[in-house]
Amino acid sequence: MIVALDFPGRTEVHRFLDHFDEPLFVKVGMELFYREGPVFIEELKSHGYSIFLDLKLHDIPTTVERAMTNIARLEVDLVNVHALGGRQMMQQALEGLEKGTPAGKNRPQCIGVTHLTSSTEEMISSELGIKTDLNEHVLHLAKLTNQSGLDGVVCSAHEVEEIKRAIGSEFLTVTPGIRLKSDSADDQHRIVTPKEASRIGSGAIVVGRGITRAQDVKKAYRAYNNEWRNS
Repeated sequence: MIVALDFPGRTEVHRFLDHFDEPLFVKVGMELFYREGPVFIEELKSHGYSIFLDLKLHDIPTTVERAMTNIARLEVDLVNVHALGGRQMMQQALEGLEKGTPAGKNRPQCIGVTHLTSSTEEMISSELGIKTDLNEHVLHLAKLTNQSGLDGVVCSAHEVEEIKRAIGSEFLTVTPGIRLKSDSADDQHRIVTPKEASRIGSGAIVVGRGITRAQDVKKAYRAYNNEWRNS
């Protein structure tokens, strides 16, 4: 289980993390990274945290390759790109990670973002001009990601079973859009509970507001983690 540190800055992050006695697996997204920068990643790593650096790179292949070379030097555990950037971009992302990974270390795992959990059938059709079914297009992007050599995808848990059938059980599926039944869906549409994600076969779940905005964050963390691990 990966906890999304969706906070504006390091003060709020430390206030949250101080509730826990052990380092967590955390996600650092654009809001936090653009405020605090690489030094903050190094700080978290020095305290034992595993890190998913969620920057969703999507640019020309050479730019993404160079960015990934720098990211690899931070020794994060997981990074991502937009699968819509295409095969060459994804392949060069891996090349950049290999170049930047310190000798004797494992390169960060790299996964492709298919469609955001805020996406809907109507939106991808009317706004993006994609005329295939949403699930069909997600599967297409997952296959492209696998063919490009990446380790897995970010997807909705609703798409995990079909992706595993088409690509294999070793292909990593990281699923956001996780809520307890008692939580608000907020701005996400394709959501499931931790229990459902476990049953479906998600490789990892990402949980944000259900924990970070809870009145008792440690209690909320335990509730999510217990449901995820014991299902």
